[in-house]
Amino acid sequence: MALHSIALIFIFQFLQIPGIDAKVSSVIVFGDPTVDSGNNNFIPTVLRSDFRPYGRDFDGGRSTGRFSNGRIPTDFISEAFGLKPTVPAYLDPAFGIKDFASGVCFASAGTGYDNATSGVLSVIPLWKELEYYKEYKSRLEGYLGKTKANKILTEALYIISMGTNDFLENYYVLPYRSFEFSPKDYQKFLAGIARSFITEIYHLGARKVSLTGLPPMGCLPLERTLHGGICIARYNYVAKEFNKKLKALVETLNDELSGIRLVLSNPYHVLYNIIQDPQSFGFETAATACCGTGRFEMSYLCNEHNPFTCTDANQYVFWDSFHPTEKTNCILADHAVRTSLAVFK
Repeated sequence: MALHSIALIFIFQFLQIPGIDAKVSSVIVFGDPTVDSGNNNFIPTVLRSDFRPYGRDFDGGRSTGRFSNGRIPTDFISEAFGLKPTVPAYLDPAFGIKDFASGVCFASAGTGYDNATSGVLSVIPLWKELEYYKEYKSRLEGYLGKTKANKILTEALYIISMGTNDFLENYYVLPYRSFEFSPKDYQKFLAGIARSFITEIYHLGARKVSLTGLPPMGCLPLERTLHGGICIARYNYVAKEFNKKLKALVETLNDELSGIRLVLSNPYHVLYNIIQDPQSFGFETAATACCGTGRFEMSYLCNEHNPFTCTDANQYVFWDSFHPTEKTNCILADHAVRTSLAVFK
């Protein structure tokens, strides 16, 4: 057995992510690169990860399009709920509606709530993810019949995870939104889009929904590299303030939408704790990533020809300059399963 596999088995046993006897029929995913299981492989964009060393620790060492060395949080969450250990990408022709009946991912790396964010790197906008979901719903009804399909969709766990790109790849980089909105107003703008999106999937059958908050985005290796090696406090402040708005939105929609169970899964504090004291979680460093020099590389800058890539990703909190390692993803998934997602047991 490979050393990596042995290490991951130890991690999983230590974390004890529970298999949950739950009435969750499927995991349905919307979002950005933290949860994209490979949709960007099938669209014309430069933001891809379907090459080595991405996926080098995935089952079979396959580069699936996940922005990690292995699995991503939604894979672990699916497995924890007694479903399959990976959630397939909707655009991947290797999978069909039979595979998607128990889990499907519509996420696209580089996207956000704001349509302008998806335009930066020509990825799938949120409205298009919704259109794919509607198409999927129709296909599922054709495959299983309307009654059974609707039962699956009603009992599915819907995971929405995005927002970081709206700030780090759009608002703080390009002039348009920052001229139009103050940071506070932009947060309100994004929360309004989140509200509309959740309301729409509710009317399409969603009842169990997890809305994911922002991480400490000022502490990502790329941002630290650009700002002298330290976490950017104002970015982290914006993340925390936006998470407060999402929490308020969750409370409001739980009151307004009859029968919905909407939760906020907030990764901010657990990831911040890992970044501040990586050794306590079994890591060596959070300041730099595994791939390349660990300071700025991601996507095509993180490739198998880069001589600096680390040999053991389990020692690093981040895989590339923007995205966590599989080990970190496992910890974040465990935290979500034990806290916000526990209501779906």
